[in-house]
Amino acid sequence: MWPDLTFVGKLDPRAALAATRLLAGLVAWPELTARWDDESACAGLSVGGLTWHLINQPQRLVEVLESHDPRDSRLSEPIAVSTHYARAVWLHEDLEGPSNVGVRERGEQQAAAGPQAAALTAQMSLARLDAALTAVPPVVVLPWTGAAMAIEDVVATRLLEIVVHSDDLAASLDVPVPQFPHEVLSPVLTLLTDLAVRRHGQDALVRSLSRPQRAPASISAF
Repeated sequence: MWPDLTFVGKLDPRAALAATRLLAGLVAWPELTARWDDESACAGLSVGGLTWHLINQPQRLVEVLESHDPRDSRLSEPIAVSTHYARAVWLHEDLEGPSNVGVRERGEQQAAAGPQAAALTAQMSLARLDAALTAVPPVVVLPWTGAAMAIEDVVATRLLEIVVHSDDLAASLDVPVPQFPHEVLSPVLTLLTDLAVRRHGQDALVRSLSRPQRAPASISAF
């Protein structure tokens, strides 16, 4: 059986700050205002909705840290990051599944605030995250799942969202993709690889990276 994945001791939680700085720079592009209501690179989601979904990622990390209660009994039973994704309902639905529809609807509702509010919120999220990361507990509870995870694993999930959706937004705006530093990109690539192996198996991944003549059509992690 493929072992559970964990980033404990291998990921600096403050890598989230570097990712959020690049996110804030991306949503400051003037192209954002011109294309706000256009459909984004994510089917069924406007550029505005995608922007807010992206901004929500560091905000969720702030939410986790600010709501931390060291007395919570769930902290004694953290789950691995691979278990977190195995339980993720959205990952097992198609685009029209209730969870994925809900994500798009929330993004569109937030998009009504406009691009200027989005850019301001991204900057505010950076400041709040910097403050929240000054004292980081080893294990936290995710309010939206009720499960406990090591803080490094939680950060890895947010980094994945930021890197993947930054690429989506840059493609939607026809602007350069933010170039994330190693401390951000490395855990994301590890997580994507782990998810891809669990979904497609060893042979598919190895062949796609080394023997394209025998590779499957896709090794997408999602």
